[in-house]
Amino acid sequence: MEPKPRIVLIVEDDAAVSRALSRAVRSLGFSVYAFESGEALLASALPKSSAVLLLDLHLPGIGGAELISALAADAPDLRIAVMTGRDVAGAREACLEAGAACYITKPIPRSDLAALLDS
Repeated sequence: MEPKPRIVLIVEDDAAVSRALSRAVRSLGFSVYAFESGEALLASALPKSSAVLLLDLHLPGIGGAELISALAADAPDLRIAVMTGRDVAGAREACLEAGAACYITKPIPRSDLAALLDS
């Protein structure tokens, strides 16, 4: 059995949410790398395969579904969890169709975050 990824990438443009989410993920024993935009993640030299990406849906610049599609070729093993505080019609379907593993609404309870990262 392949070991679970221990690296979590976070793309979140709200600095306070990013800090809180990073702290929660670290407290669960994961290494965290946070980015304020999809473009910053794409420009990063960090390996993206064998990681989990917590991706805010509503970002300035490249949006969630578009970023998922861009990452599909670059990092096919990247497990993407889309998170949103504003669930809009059709967004869940578009993200899952683009390749996201799951779609969750914020705020994310710590127990749900732990289950997501351990799955």
